[in-house]
Amino acid sequence: MGYTIEDLLVAGKDRYKIELKAGKNGWSNSISWLFMVEDMTILQHFSGKELAVTTGLGFQTEEDLMALVKSLHERSAAGLLVNTGYYVKEIPASVLSFCDQNDLPLLIVPWEIYLGDLIKDASIRIFLTSEADEQISAALIRAIEQPQDRKKYEPELRAYFDLDGTFQVALVTTGDLDRMDTVERRRLAYRMQIFLGGLTHNGHFFYYDSCFVIIMNALTQAQCREILQEFADRVRKRMYDKPVYIGVSDVVTDIGNLRRAYRRARAAAGMAQAQKTTPVYFGDMGVYRLLYMVDDMDLLKSFCYENLGPLLEYDAAHGTEYMQTLETFLNCEGSIKAVSEQLYVHRNTILYRIQAIKKLLPISLDDPQSHLTLRIACMLQSVLSGRNSLST
Repeated sequence: MGYTIEDLLVAGKDRYKIELKAGKNGWSNSISWLFMVEDMTILQHFSGKELAVTTGLGFQTEEDLMALVKSLHERSAAGLLVNTGYYVKEIPASVLSFCDQNDLPLLIVPWEIYLGDLIKDASIRIFLTSEADEQISAALIRAIEQPQDRKKYEPELRAYFDLDGTFQVALVTTGDLDRMDTVERRRLAYRMQIFLGGLTHNGHFFYYDSCFVIIMNALTQAQCREILQEFADRVRKRMYDKPVYIGVSDVVTDIGNLRRAYRRARAAAGMAQAQKTTPVYFGDMGVYRLLYMVDDMDLLKSFCYENLGPLLEYDAAHGTEYMQTLETFLNCEGSIKAVSEQLYVHRNTILYRIQAIKKLLPISLDDPQSHLTLRIACMLQSVLSGRNSLST
């Protein structure tokens, strides 16, 4: 997860007398780089995860300092470090309160500390950690792609993970990650990592095969759910303009089973995107677990279209909603009254639609035995929709 606020505090507590004054819940925020900020102009270049460092020269009033922390929060910065004692004697209570409420770490160092040494030291550590992160990501991808060849990934991962412990994988997608350029996708990744509180040295975040991947190691299921629910809530609140879908695997034991967890997380992500809900946990998917794990896409398409093909084609050509009506009819066990109430459509209209659907279907809707076939076909249509959106 990179070099974090916690790492900076541990490394600089004695040497630089760094103190965390507010935003303690953001202790796990990753730091991409450090920037000197003495006015608001440079903030337009922030893309996420930057740690702003200031002497306070341009932020000597409470109003100016508040404007700074609000802008840093909006830009998903990692935090703010203030060199106190000269321009800023102490941090105003209102600023501390804002940082606490928004989990924005605010750190201070006394005026006698030379910021140049601190920035140089932290920058070297960030660079080295970034290199290690890239090596970890590459090793995890090898574990997913070639689980049987443990020599290709275990040596790089042993120092960072409990390889015999539990693993859980979450995939995050917006549906268009593979169509973004590298810079845009990296900015989005930085923002998301800021939202991923509570996961530092027991996890990893990287981009792979059109999704952001979150690896969680040696955590209980309850801990993973708490981390991911907090992540989903933050994403929903801060990224309301972009749909984000999260799929989560069940728990596996041993790094050799990471591929299985990854595939199940991908199935859950496909369902999340198809049903426009998040997060979706593989263990909560019911029979969809089986359908999403079938690799033979031609088989799925064939079964779906041989039973629903005429209906799907008719809807596409005429703008009707026969598929929705059929699914609701099957879910309501053939009750016209229940379908009418659920769809808010007059009973006579439902009767008309059902008669039209019967003429289009290749199997009899009057035969109760056909209902199971049709329900599976409807479910497969949702599965195919989820898979297609995840891979495009």
